[in-house]
Amino acid sequence: MEPLDILVFGAHADDAEIGMGGTIAKHVKEGYRVGVCDLTFAEMSSNGTVELRQQEAAHASTVLGLSSRSNLGLPDRGLVHSRETIEVIVEEIRRLRPRIVFAPYWVDRHPDHVQTSKLIEEAVFNAKLRNYMPNIPVVNVEQLIYYYINDVEAVNLTVDISEVYATKQEALRAYRSQFDPFATNNSVATPLTNGYLERVESRDSLLGGSRGCAYAEGFAIKRPYNVSLF
Repeated sequence: MEPLDILVFGAHADDAEIGMGGTIAKHVKEGYRVGVCDLTFAEMSSNGTVELRQQEAAHASTVLGLSSRSNLGLPDRGLVHSRETIEVIVEEIRRLRPRIVFAPYWVDRHPDHVQTSKLIEEAVFNAKLRNYMPNIPVVNVEQLIYYYINDVEAVNLTVDISEVYATKQEALRAYRSQFDPFATNNSVATPLTNGYLERVESRDSLLGGSRGCAYAEGFAIKRPYNVSLF
């Protein structure tokens, strides 16, 4: 498989689209190979089913033009730091050979997002070690960048996504089971069904306005990184 330019990790399908769907769309439009890897099937979600959410993820992937989408099938609400979990993630990084990796920001109200952030940081480090899982060629990721799913703080990088914002919105609308309170007859009220997409748009608009554009997505980094495009 041809190496990816960008690999985005999320705990659940829709995490990447919420936090950086516009950035994904913008880079795909510029010819970059972008993939998303979801760690779980989100089987603990209050709304939707595993099968439905996989269909929604496939639809969103088509909208964004992803080069790959995978799911590691780790337990939803059961993500733990273990040797086995790190190895599974490292194997995926080495299989897809990305230049840049994105992970959720390390502070978030959802524990799975926080745990995913920690797991990806360690896996990115281990992926470059020659004597770690030596049967698979190493991958030295150039940069690990963190995207925001819920709250936003300490933004170090922003991307103007104004020209592709409609694409981000279309990708998010693919997840009707999560955001539409009338998607199914047995939908239950959650923070996601209570105007969540409107709050995402407001966040992106506010950040864009502070940067002189209509919409922007913000990111955090732990090591200095100078970019025009990722």
